[in-house]
Amino acid sequence: MKLYHTSDREIRNPDIHHGRKNADFGWGFYLTPDRDFTRRWAGNNAVVNEYELDERGLLIHRFTRNQEWFQYIFQNRRLKDGLAVDVVLGPIANDTIFDTLGMISSGLLEPETAMRLLLIGPEYTQVVIKTEKAASQLRWTGAERISRISSDEMEKEQKAYQEAFARELERLIG
Repeated sequence: MKLYHTSDREIRNPDIHHGRKNADFGWGFYLTPDRDFTRRWAGNNAVVNEYELDERGLLIHRFTRNQEWFQYIFQNRRLKDGLAVDVVLGPIANDTIFDTLGMISSGLLEPETAMRLLLIGPEYTQVVIKTEKAASQLRWTGAERISRISSDEMEKEQKAYQEAFARELERLIG
């Protein structure tokens, strides 16, 4: 599987213990199979690292944007990773997941209702390398430095998402 990771430098040997423990899929090295998304995510003077993952012998859990995915993210935000796998693959949670989780915790929304908010917007895939075994099967194949990025598309997408989120939230609680 071809994967990409954006950074400020080349990362030939990824560290699965670097980064936030309470990210969507818990602690690990985050990548995406979507080259275009990686380039759009990058800031100025970013480096897009390219890898090849040999999936043979790896325990891989694949999520879709559904209740199971939502629950897994919800648990990881509380530092309770309940999966014993080498790799997790699934949708990236939208930017308002913390707000959505807060609405559930406060009792404003039921989890099933809140799930509708998390389905808004485009779906991008993330892949998380969670074990040393998986990291050893991730081969760095090169890197590309990006010096100029047009963020117009991401800004338009973000604005459209925020507007759709606000409309749906108003419909749900209004």
